[in-house]
Amino acid sequence: MDMDKRPPADGGDGCLVGVIRIPVKIVAVLVVLPVRVVWELLAAFGRAAHRHVLGPLYVHVLEPLLRALGWLLATLLKLVFVWPWVGLWRYVLAPVGQGLAWLCRGVYDHLLAPAGRILVTYVLRPLWAALAWLGRGGMRYLLAPLAKGVTWIVWALGMTLFVWPWAALWRWVLAPVGRGIAWLAVAVYRYVLAPAGRVLLWAWRVAGRIVGALWRGFQWVGWVLVGWPASRVYRYVLTPVGHAVREVWRTGRAAVREARAAVRQALFGTPPVEPARSRARTLGSTTAADAAPADEISLPRRQG
Repeated sequence: MDMDKRPPADGGDGCLVGVIRIPVKIVAVLVVLPVRVVWELLAAFGRAAHRHVLGPLYVHVLEPLLRALGWLLATLLKLVFVWPWVGLWRYVLAPVGQGLAWLCRGVYDHLLAPAGRILVTYVLRPLWAALAWLGRGGMRYLLAPLAKGVTWIVWALGMTLFVWPWAALWRWVLAPVGRGIAWLAVAVYRYVLAPAGRVLLWAWRVAGRIVGALWRGFQWVGWVLVGWPASRVYRYVLTPVGHAVREVWRTGRAAVREARAAVRQALFGTPPVEPARSRARTLGSTTAADAAPADEISLPRRQG
């Protein structure tokens, strides 16, 4: 027996696939095939009936009958709903409307228009002129003097009650007090606040320099006591331990993957063989270059 024979490219079938395939084929032959044959026969019968029976029956019998029924129904609808209303409008309503329009135009032209012109000329115009004359006289000799008097009284009361008292208060009380307060504020700022501010600014600068020196000293002490020992511990203790843990993790993960692949192969068959790819990258490209396949070694050569 040749042990160097390669497996097929598409992979073998597992035990589960072989067990399921035989019942599926039996069901397909006993159920699906008869149903498909009956369906094809029914479809062929339907196409023949449509081509040789139903089509000619519709073209030569049903279509002329439907056209005649449509023409008859349209004629009846016109006779019942359209022609009576058209005749009523043409021979009754239109002549009556024209007569009423002629009568209305005659009444307006020979009665209403002359009456309106007489009313406007001899009644409304004189009445409007009399009302306008009365309005101008009342405005000139009654309302204008009354408005002027009311305006003067309101102005006098406003000045007496609101303007003059506040003007006197501002001139003789608030303005002198404000000037005194302003002079006092300038004196306090010049002789008290400004010197105190300069002293506080000098004290703030000195305190800042002292705090800066103390902070630099604290930083140096912290580096000597904490930072330098921590960096040595990380470099010479934690880094080697982390590398060892990473290698153990990679080895365990590879072992788990190999065991899972073996279980899948045993249940579902051998998966398709894919060429291995190298992790190396080609120059100037971001894709991994294809690694050359390793030489296959037969079982006798390995044993030898």
